[in-house]
Amino acid sequence: MDLQNGKTTVEQEKLAIKTTLITMWDAIEQGDVERYARYVHDDFTQFGETDSILRIGKAAEVEGIEEWIKNSTGIHTEMDEPLITINGNVAWITYYWRDEGITDGVPFNSRGKSTRIFVKEGDKWLCIHGHNTLL
Repeated sequence: MDLQNGKTTVEQEKLAIKTTLITMWDAIEQGDVERYARYVHDDFTQFGETDSILRIGKAAEVEGIEEWIKNSTGIHTEMDEPLITINGNVAWITYYWRDEGITDGVPFNSRGKSTRIFVKEGDKWLCIHGHNTLL
């Protein structure tokens, strides 16, 4: 593999990771929990923006997202300044986010920073860890 093709492949993989995360957000925005779950690894863990404990497992993550979606409307998230690093079949993306919507009848608008870790299984990137911090 020549350098140009190798660089193209890395850039394609970076785009695939960013696209995966945006697709996860789109699934939330559309209320499609099943589609969201397709991108969450079975061994998923997360430090949420207001969580006092580590959320462990895909089931816990999907259940939490399902509950949030059930009580929310108009959810929308944007990504700023993404930086993606790939090391074999593991990658991480750091970024700032901006989101808005209504939960339990109360409008929200927040900004924060996040790191997501992905693992590649087969030809698909799955999110295995997330760490979110409100700004």
